[in-house]
Amino acid sequence: MACKSLTSTRPIYRGVPQTLTGLTGLVIAVGGERGKTATMSGAGAPDFFYREAQRLGYVARSAFKLLQMQKQHKLITPGASVLDLGCAPGAWLQVACQSLGALEKGGAVVGIDLKKMKAPSSHCDSRVRTVCADVMSLLKEQVRAMSPQERGFSVILSDMCPTVSGITAKDTALSCQLGMRALSLAIGKVPLPCSAGDSNTELHLNSTGLDANEVGVLRRGGNLVIKLLESEENAGFMKFCKLRFTKVSWLRPKATRSCSREIYLICQGLR
Repeated sequence: MACKSLTSTRPIYRGVPQTLTGLTGLVIAVGGERGKTATMSGAGAPDFFYREAQRLGYVARSAFKLLQMQKQHKLITPGASVLDLGCAPGAWLQVACQSLGALEKGGAVVGIDLKKMKAPSSHCDSRVRTVCADVMSLLKEQVRAMSPQERGFSVILSDMCPTVSGITAKDTALSCQLGMRALSLAIGKVPLPCSAGDSNTELHLNSTGLDANEVGVLRRGGNLVIKLLESEENAGFMKFCKLRFTKVSWLRPKATRSCSREIYLICQGLR
């Protein structure tokens, strides 16, 4: 996905790039570590998590990242409606579906990815479906229409991350842009105090400028997970989300490779 003039007309976070002009041509992989390869070979030799994933029928070792989040924070409850952004190859779809409980308890899992794919056959049932689309250009109304009864989602999981180029500033800027997009879809437009602390500014999180809808697709009381690359700018995400959620924390899952800079922002209980 080429990065098009993703420019925000108003400030979002102090220190976070307001425009990606000059980065045109960089490719954003809307799948992060999960989207880099359809196999479990990953970026290194087989390890404990790789072998366990094979043994338990998960399509990628990254399943253990969401399993740890689920164990520690109980993000997905029986009957929940889950949106997975950057879902390929489907490991988080598997864990999300398992977390819904038995089929009769209801619930739904929708995965969106640039790559056309089917839900994995193991650990998934009829409650799981996938959509091939560009998250950066979808309108909130389009995303909401994918949810049960078009009422929005109770959990949003974003594992979107740029393909790492090795140029820290570029990778961080693109990671922030994807993180802001996930945040925009979840909660829409909200007021936030300026960094100067003497006035208020209206925050337009939707950096694409395509959708001015103030209402996000995450239900009240819902949970949000956003993957980011470690950087100083991440403090802005934490500060912002603390105003909108009852509990906000960082987590670097045990299944994260030692060479990776990824970290997850876990937001619980949308106010």
